Amino acid sequence: MAGFALTIVRHGETRYNKEKLLQGQGIDEPLSEIGFMQAEAAGRFLSDVRFTHVFSSDLIRAKQTACTIMKNNKPSEEIKINYDARLRERKYGVAEGQPLSELKIMAKKSGEQCPSYTPPGGETLDQVRARAKDFFEFLCQLVMDETSANDQASLGAAGREQVTAVDLSPFINHSSENQGALQDSSDFTLDANILLVSHGAYMRNWIKYFVEDLHFTFPPDLKKSRELSVSPNTGISHFIINLTPGEIKKPAIRCICINRHDHLADLNADTSHYVV
Repeated sequence: MAGFALTIVRHGETRYNKEKLLQGQGIDEPLSEIGFMQAEAAGRFLSDVRFTHVFSSDLIRAKQTACTIMKNNKPSEEIKINYDARLRERKYGVAEGQPLSELKIMAKKSGEQCPSYTPPGGETLDQVRARAKDFFEFLCQLVMDETSANDQASLGAAGREQVTAVDLSPFINHSSENQGALQDSSDFTLDANILLVSHGAYMRNWIKYFVEDLHFTFPPDLKKSRELSVSPNTGISHFIINLTPGEIKKPAIRCICINRHDHLADLNADTSHYVV
């Protein structure tokens, strides 16, 4: 058996988010001033979490968010950020740089609806999900391989100390909607704690992959409107993943929180945008 915590954070706001323009992969826009403030707030919220691995999309808005979060994180200051194109936003082809309203018009003219409509040159939802599936299976195999290679029972993956409740303090006995908060327990241990920084539409398709392919179920008290909604900028989702040797494609997944954004409470009320 092996287990790991997975924290997924959407990047901070960009000018395109604020103006409701599609970025996708072709518009590599940096964070706005508000975006950096949001990333700083997420970094403060996660400042005491000890991560063992950090991955980010290689687009600049995600890279800047990941760097800002990790700048605030002393327990993980020696951990390298790994940039991976598999974590990029959905590609929107000819619609990139256009208003979201234009994408909806294009979809209507084609007799389709957003988000299932694929603009010319864009990625289908199945292609985005395939990227998410590939990366998640990579993470599962990484943790299994590191755990198997460990020769000392008292240590976690790759010879590290195991992840305990202390390392996941923001998620222990605290949840903005009682979404299944972890209970403080001295015998709670995991082999790794992974941070991903990615994008709104990509993250939404990742969660759909959990639900539709891996038969993950949301906590019963989670609002239905939150289940598959696009995360606000720097929204935080947290999962516990348990793996069985030989069956890593059938993990047990527990949702602790999804699209959490109470760390933004002190910022202007209109600083979280849902356009990708």
